[in-house]
Amino acid sequence: MNWFADRPWLRMLALGGTVVAAVFLLWRSDEAPVVDQEAAALRGDAEPDGFVVNGNYRSFDETGNLEIRFVSPRIEQFEEKNLATMDSPRAELYGDADTQPWIVEADRGRLMQNRELVYLTGNVQVLRSVGERDTTLTTRTLTLDNNEGVVYTDAPVEIRDVTGITTAVGMKAWIDERILELNSQVEGYYDTGN
Repeated sequence: MNWFADRPWLRMLALGGTVVAAVFLLWRSDEAPVVDQEAAALRGDAEPDGFVVNGNYRSFDETGNLEIRFVSPRIEQFEEKNLATMDSPRAELYGDADTQPWIVEADRGRLMQNRELVYLTGNVQVLRSVGERDTTLTTRTLTLDNNEGVVYTDAPVEIRDVTGITTAVGMKAWIDERILELNSQVEGYYDTGN
């Protein structure tokens, strides 16, 4: 479906995922991790190599304007797996000064750093406010593939705004092309204002 092509929410969702990935990549050094095998054996595979409590990251543009604010009560880093896990990740993505930020949040997040994949799970919401019009995408899981420039899920999706509700099972969005494809069982309920 190409009727969402004029809505930039997918681009902002991708930007959010990219920023989350960038924050974690900056957090890590460019050098290969040095793993203390003895400490790793004591710690075990299930324990993180490092963690951040009450992480609050901000990114600014070259003129000092806030672009992104990312928060998570706990982020855990697993060096050998190139994995970072996030509890209750929430990103606010700012654009023009006179617009409200995009908000992306979920119960959990996983960043597969070597594959540039961000998995969001549990109560995933993407909220965009434009004037009096709020648009919310809700799903159980959402994956951002930064290498391919796509966002996708096989789970049920609901897109809600003041004019109606669209539901589907599964979706795929191409970020640069601003195309949203709803996979199956697509239904729409719209208020025509009459």
